[in-house]
Amino acid sequence: MALERTSTILLATDLSASAGPATEEALRLAQRLGAGLLIMSAIDPGAMRLPNGRFRRRVDQERELRETSARVLVERGRAAGVTVSLLVWDGDPRESIVEVARSEAPDMVVVGSRARGVGTQIGTDSVSDYVIRHAPCPVLVVRSDVAKGL
Repeated sequence: MALERTSTILLATDLSASAGPATEEALRLAQRLGAGLLIMSAIDPGAMRLPNGRFRRRVDQERELRETSARVLVERGRAAGVTVSLLVWDGDPRESIVEVARSEAPDMVVVGSRARGVGTQIGTDSVSDYVIRHAPCPVLVVRSDVAKGL
């Protein structure tokens, strides 16, 4: 069975180590399908606040860290023959991902999700759940780990 050509895959990532499996899957799919890969990361200034009210770092510092991390992914994708571009947004990650999906019109969104342990709700986390419910295109959720005790 021949695979249908997909023109753009949106990888929504926080560029953390736990986002690795979703990143790998997005790169693999883009290469296999001959699709471009749009990597987007959203910086939530509210989530950067520490319990004492201070901030871990400034938004511009966080943006620089993410852009540096993303450059490695861009180079990996290009080395694999994938056209890769990058967006870094400020704002709530859930809403930012959906807005990028609406404005850039990818054929698919790939997003990671951390598995939850026994005694908590099993399923997707709030970001991936929101994206599943609101994105205007199919969403592939890639779990980053397996829940302990399952």
